[in-house]
Amino acid sequence: MAAMVLSLSGTAVAQSSGPASQAGGNQSNAELFFMLEQLQREMRQLRGELEEQRNELDRLTRQSRERYIDLDQRLLDLSSQPRPAQPAAGASAATTGRQAPLVAPVTRDYRPPGQQERAKYDEIIRLIREQRAYDEAIDRLYAFIGEYPEGDLTVNAYYWLGEVYLVKPQLEQAKQAFTIVTTRFADHRKAPDAVFKLGMTHDRMGEKTAARERMQQVVNQYADSDAARLAKDYLQRN
Repeated sequence: MAAMVLSLSGTAVAQSSGPASQAGGNQSNAELFFMLEQLQREMRQLRGELEEQRNELDRLTRQSRERYIDLDQRLLDLSSQPRPAQPAAGASAATTGRQAPLVAPVTRDYRPPGQQERAKYDEIIRLIREQRAYDEAIDRLYAFIGEYPEGDLTVNAYYWLGEVYLVKPQLEQAKQAFTIVTTRFADHRKAPDAVFKLGMTHDRMGEKTAARERMQQVVNQYADSDAARLAKDYLQRN
């Protein structure tokens, strides 16, 4: 009997405290819901800011690439301008007006790659040929050129930069990259292919006269190369 009384009284107490407890729980739930909503809004805002920063970084990266290649091309243009001839000491007035004969460029010995350099280059080539991850390959090629300047594989990197831009297609960037190879590294083994691809780039841009000039350049300067045979086929068709 005593146990039954205690049970009933406990039930009554629980019932009498129920509304107040429920009100407190509703308030807590409302506050928790408000906090979650606030956190979600802040997360959305942070995502938006992060996306804006990512877009800005992409834009700056593209600008840096374009400026890098544009600067390279300007340097090439400056270096290709003729310089006034300096007469030799004791030269007579009659001989100073004569133009010096053209001298063929001397073939350079390019710096051979180290093991790490070769590994990085091979990885980039796999990105291009196997994965076709062209945007990533472009980033890696620029980084490679900056890290390993004036080496044998550096010329290859410029060439592949042109190839990737040609595939995308970003023809102006491809033209600039191939031009760097053909002008600065005219004695390199990739030069014939670069001149041919420069001609193809001109062709795709609708610049037919410039395309034929580059094809004729391949034939004249690199007559024994595979690129020269391809250039002859182009000249016969166009």
